[in-house]
Amino acid sequence: MVVRETNYDVAIVGGGIVGLAHAYEAVKAGLSVILFERNPKALGATIRNFGMVWPIGQPEATFDRAMRARETWLELSQKAGFWAKEWGSLHLAYHEDELHVMEEFVAKTRHVGYQCQMLTPEETVYKSKAVRPIKLEGAMYSATEVNIDPREATMALHRYFQEELNVTIVYQTAIHDISYPYLFSGEQKYRAERIFVCSGADLETLYPEIMADSGIIKCKLQMMRTKPQPDNFQLGPNLAAGLTLQHYASFAVCDSLQLLKDRFARELPAYNKWGIHVMLSQTAKGELTIGDSHEYGADPSPFDKKEINELILKYLKRFAQMPDPEIAETWHGVYPKLAGKTEFIAQPEENVTIVNGLGGAGMTLSFGLAQEVMAGNFMLSTKQ
Repeated sequence: MVVRETNYDVAIVGGGIVGLAHAYEAVKAGLSVILFERNPKALGATIRNFGMVWPIGQPEATFDRAMRARETWLELSQKAGFWAKEWGSLHLAYHEDELHVMEEFVAKTRHVGYQCQMLTPEETVYKSKAVRPIKLEGAMYSATEVNIDPREATMALHRYFQEELNVTIVYQTAIHDISYPYLFSGEQKYRAERIFVCSGADLETLYPEIMADSGIIKCKLQMMRTKPQPDNFQLGPNLAAGLTLQHYASFAVCDSLQLLKDRFARELPAYNKWGIHVMLSQTAKGELTIGDSHEYGADPSPFDKKEINELILKYLKRFAQMPDPEIAETWHGVYPKLAGKTEFIAQPEENVTIVNGLGGAGMTLSFGLAQEVMAGNFMLSTKQ
């Protein structure tokens, strides 16, 4: 057997957003980079989400990370030529307890840097004609959220990294073993000064014991998308409603949140059962993306539940209206999540770093997290 060897400063396993973020930071530092993607293109959670960069959902501890990531997304949208829209978001209140949580959040978090303000029903409807005005109590507008299309953006980043940043991306190549400073794939042997494993699938196969001990669980989400809306319909800000307030960690600072949770437990038990909170965003083509649910476990079912999609659409009708609600496609994604933590960082051997477990915030946090990891803030001296 002839073993060929190539040398790089940095090798990255995984072509999703976590891997791309670390590749970008390495290139900025003047390092040569090779990135391995086991599929013909990125097919995982990175392309199966809303594409919303969502700082408003981050608590104070990670808000700065999200805002730095936001800056990078806007920077790369210009360089790589993909669509990014600073549309912000509207959290809509149709019940007094929802309005109280929003008001408390705005009052308690002024020092953090959230760019939020409360709106009257009239001001809210002016912001977005997609908002259903019936029984609307008001809304919280946040200016920081950015829309991208994850399918378009991921492809554009792969192309830009290869053509302009000289990143070597090797597709349809699974790394089956790492023994620093070497990575092995079939008869090919690669050498790198620093190695990053940024893919959940590769973590499972390369370091099954670390995966088993990590506490990482899998989360399956179901989503839908309409056809492009007619007559150049513009959604404007991303829309969310009361259920979203109990989903994101940022709102945990609100004492009034418990009353809202108690009401949802009584009135909407099926939504809690499937971890549903409903949001609406739009792509550059005018399609509307709708989701999502959260099913946790080690082995998520590959079969989607019609009941979940029906619940999502039923709740959406409470707060949103659109010219053409016909669903053009449905799908599900699976991402790794670590309860109580925003990431999983481990070092199985010196100069080999595992980065995983960002939960549903990969698009929002990856670029900011990569800055910290590449700077050495998370480098660990012992196996986790």
